[in-house]
Parts: sequence; structure tokens; C-alpha cells
Amino acid sequence: MNTTEIVKVTTIVAADPATAFAIFTNEIGLWWKPKVDLFRKDRKGVMRFQAGRLIEAYESGEAFEVGRVLEWTPGNRLKFEWRQGDFAPGDVTEVEVRFEAANGGTRVTLEHRGWDRIAAAHPARHGYTGEAFVSMVGLRWADVLTAFRARAARMVRAAG
Repeated sequence: MNTTEIVKVTTIVAADPATAFAIFTNEIGLWWKPKVDLFRKDRKGVMRFQAGRLIEAYESGEAFEVGRVLEWTPGNRLKFEWRQGDFAPGDVTEVEVRFEAANGGTRVTLEHRGWDRIAAAHPARHGYTGEAFVSMVGLRWADVLTAFRARAARMVRAAG
């Protein structure tokens, strides 16, 4: 595995690990707001975990399978495959999200790896490899985790 192309992003959310995990998984459609069309260029959908997979669901009833859930340990760890709309059959990367108790809540660490299986010329790379590619993908995941952190803070305030 190309260890130079592992994206790692960490944030602290103001919730215990079990609550953070539940918000991440059960409410992903409420906090995940795609800024780019990663899956279907012709429409936007809502992300959700359903029946052992992560999907983007559309109003038509159709869905794009982003990937299969590989591990689901509430309050601790989530691991799933990641495919984008322009991935060829068999192209897949992996996302692992860990939830660890920390001062003030939960440290959420997301790692996106497996990019060594995706060709350097692949459109998903936008012409980048190495550190430039990791930075580009890292900024996108940081934006996603910022939205998650904000949702968790709102949920904790509403419950308190």
C-alpha cells in the first residue's frame, strides 16, 4: 500500500463516543452536504447507511452504492468501502472512522486509504498525486467532519 497517500483527519465533537457514532451514522443525511458531485453527475441525493452499505439515495427511489460496510462497532469504529461515480468496477478505497473518548467529548479520526489502487491518471485525482493529492482529499474530509461536528453540537445542546 502506498502509505504516502493515506488521508487522515481528526476533530473533537461535544458528545460521548456512542452518541457521536449514532449521529455520524444515523443522521449522515442531515449533516453530509455534498459540495461536488462525487456519485451521480445528473442529480444530488441524500447519504445514508442502509442494510450494510453506504448509499446516496435519490428521490426517484434509485440509489448509488458508495460502498459496503466492513465494520460497525457502535461507539468505537466504523469502516466502509468508498467508490465514486467515476470509479470503474472493482475500483474501491476504504474509509475508517474511529471514535475515542477525549476531554470535552469524542476524538473522531477518519482515515481514507487504498488510493494506491486508483491509477495516477484517474479523474478522481484531478491530476494530483502524493502530498498534493492527500491535501486536496484531506480538505474535503475536513469540511465533511466540520459539518458533522456542528450537527453533534446542535444535538447535544438540544438534548441538554
